[in-house]
Amino acid sequence: MNGRPIAILGGTFDPVHNGHLRVAWEAAETLDAQVRLMPAHVPPHKPAPLATATQRVDMLERALAGQPRLVVDTRELRREGASYTVDTLRGLRAEFGEAQPLVLLVGADAFGSLPTWREWRQLFRLAHIVMLTRPGRTEPWSGELIGEAVPRRARSPRELQAVPAGKVLSIPVTPLDISASQVRALLAAGREPRWLVPEALLADPAILAPYRRKG
Repeated sequence: MNGRPIAILGGTFDPVHNGHLRVAWEAAETLDAQVRLMPAHVPPHKPAPLATATQRVDMLERALAGQPRLVVDTRELRREGASYTVDTLRGLRAEFGEAQPLVLLVGADAFGSLPTWREWRQLFRLAHIVMLTRPGRTEPWSGELIGEAVPRRARSPRELQAVPAGKVLSIPVTPLDISASQVRALLAAGREPRWLVPEALLADPAILAPYRRKG
């Protein structure tokens, strides 16, 4: 047994919302893992964030206060250029060693697009990949993804603690129909996104200022 995994959940978190937090918490409990929420500097597959890196980190730190199983990891913000996952995993592997179980958390749609990611096959060598699934939703896999992923399928989260990388597991998560774009639209319209974002973000009017309409 190698021990408790370290899992990463990447994204722009522009802003972080309750859907992000629920998924991260369920993954932490199911995998018995520490989950690191990792804001991207320059996301390769998404538009640039509206909030600055400092503002997004501040929102995450407020949202995660008092939850030791969920932590903020700013390594991608400290790295110049696009935030490629393979580079992030190499950095984590160098920091925590070859024996530490690492887990990349991805949604089902992102998992299906893995062959478009930089050095995507290396991801399986560097970490386990856990697909976060929602009831009633399936995503098609390409032949090359099937060939890489199916032989690696794990039957239970326990298998991810026994080896440092290379397994693929699906875990169901509670579908909270919340999106960052929805939160930004509400704020731009002068409305409050209560129950969609953590209360800590609503407690200080300045925190969500990047998304409010100016003037």
